[in-house]
Amino acid sequence: MHAVILAGGKGVRLRPYTTCLPKPLVPIGDQYSILEIILYQLRARGFDRVTLAIGHLGHLIRSFVGDGSRWDLSIDYAEESQPLSTIGPVLNFLDQLPDDFIIMNGDVLTDLDYATFLQHHIDHDNPLTVATFRRSVHIDFGVLETEAGRIVRFKEKPNVDYSVSMGVYAVSRRALERYPAGRSFGFDELVLDLLARGTLPGSYPFEGHWLDIGRPDDYDDANARFNELKPSLLPSFVVASAATRLAQPAD
Repeated sequence: MHAVILAGGKGVRLRPYTTCLPKPLVPIGDQYSILEIILYQLRARGFDRVTLAIGHLGHLIRSFVGDGSRWDLSIDYAEESQPLSTIGPVLNFLDQLPDDFIIMNGDVLTDLDYATFLQHHIDHDNPLTVATFRRSVHIDFGVLETEAGRIVRFKEKPNVDYSVSMGVYAVSRRALERYPAGRSFGFDELVLDLLARGTLPGSYPFEGHWLDIGRPDDYDDANARFNELKPSLLPSFVVASAATRLAQPAD
C-alpha cells in the first residue's frame, strides 16, 4: 500500500513555529514530530511505501526521514521547484503509483485507520474518497434570511453543523490520468471538475480524533492534549517502547 504525504508547504499560518522548520517536523508533546507520528501509523496499518512531496525546507525532511528504514518503510521523494498545490505534485509521478493510493497532508493528527479507509474507497469504486469530519460553529448573532427585501426566516444565535475535509484522500489513479503533469492543481479544482463531469467523489465520515494544526492556537491545543490522545494516535508498540526508555535509569 502506498501513501503520498504532502510536505512541501511553507506553513505560513503556523508562524513563528515554521520559520526554521517545515510544518511536518514541528514537535508534538516534546517527543515526536507530526510526520514521525504519521509514518508510525502508516506502517502499523500495513503501508510499505511512502512518497514525500517536498519543497520548502525539504532538505530538513530528507535529513530527518532518510530512506524510511527507521519505520520499516520504503520512502522516496518528489521535489517541487515551485508550489504545485495539493494534487499537482502527484501528477508528476503518477505512473509510479498503484491503482489506488492515499494522498494526505503532512500536518494531520488523527487516529483514522488509513488501511480501512483505503479499502472502503476501493470497495466503492470511487474516483476520489474524502475523509470528512463534522464541525459545529456557534454564531453569536441573530441570523436573518431575506427574500425581495423581506425577512422570511430568523434564527437566534444558531449552531451551524457542516462536514469538512480532513486532508486525507483516497484516489484512483485513473481519476487523475486526464490531467497534465507539471501544473499547479488543487484538491478544490479536482473536486469541482469531478462534479462537473458527473463523476461524484465519495465521502468517508469519521468520528474519531482529528486535530487541525493550521494556526498557532491549534498547535498549542494539540500539544496540551497530546498526552491524553497519545494512546490513540500512536501504535501500542511505540507507546510501550517510549515507556520502557523513560523507565530506564540514566547512565
